[in-house]
Amino acid sequence: MEITRDRPSLYGEIAHGLGFWTERSAVHEAAARGRALQLQQLIQGGASVNTVAVDSITPLHEACIQGQTQCVRLLLDAGAQVEARNIDGSTPLCDACAAGSLDCVKLLLDYGATVNPPLFTFSPLHEACMGGNPDCVQLMIDRGAFMEAHDCHYGTPLHVACARQHYDCAKVLLIAGANVNASKLHEVALHHAAKTKNTDLMELLVEFGGNVFARDNLNKKPIHYTGVGSASYRCLEFFENTPLSLQQLSRVAVRRALGTRARGVVSKLGLPTRILNFLSFVAPPVFEIQEHSN
Repeated sequence: MEITRDRPSLYGEIAHGLGFWTERSAVHEAAARGRALQLQQLIQGGASVNTVAVDSITPLHEACIQGQTQCVRLLLDAGAQVEARNIDGSTPLCDACAAGSLDCVKLLLDYGATVNPPLFTFSPLHEACMGGNPDCVQLMIDRGAFMEAHDCHYGTPLHVACARQHYDCAKVLLIAGANVNASKLHEVALHHAAKTKNTDLMELLVEFGGNVFARDNLNKKPIHYTGVGSASYRCLEFFENTPLSLQQLSRVAVRRALGTRARGVVSKLGLPTRILNFLSFVAPPVFEIQEHSN
């Protein structure tokens, strides 16, 4: 998430008692640049680790934005507020997820960071999807992140992953049981994939049961956001005109019924490996797009 630096906010100080305002302290600078020794000396000298800059950024935010794990640990050990909010309402965990720093994310969680903080916009999981960080996405899901949390602009984390064309993040979400047809203003993830002309994402979403006939608040289907005759148009045209196989429909139905329990339940069914892989979406798609089809 882009950090806004043009106006002060009292949110962080009121909510967390983070201290006094400053343009940018030496602690902020050391944390952002990964100068662990200097940061340690500042802390030992009595410098506040919860000093709030004019944009409500704390040194912990700075360290997380830059993925400075050692500095994050020093700050947390010295009493830095793990739930501090910046001017956008984001926590350090949001920043660590956005930066894709798995070590920082793990450390924050170990120190009690909230996986699903009550935010006005993006959740940490949204941020991980925005940054294209599938390992962080998986970790947040494993720790109980809400996959259907709605951001006021994009919608769910899956919407974000598709809008930003992060295929790996979208796949992690879908395998974990994210609702492929969740909508915001009737807009589903497939609309975002169509707008970006990303055929790989389109195939992935349809493979998981994405509705090619879904209409948004402008009454447009995904195909309406592609150019006639383009690869993305032909992809969606194929899916509109070609029913899914019984195998595929069965797989989608099983996944839809199990939802977020799918990974755990399917693995305990005692099925042959081939069927198990198929239900777990490890096996290749059962259909292919013919690029040169008529």
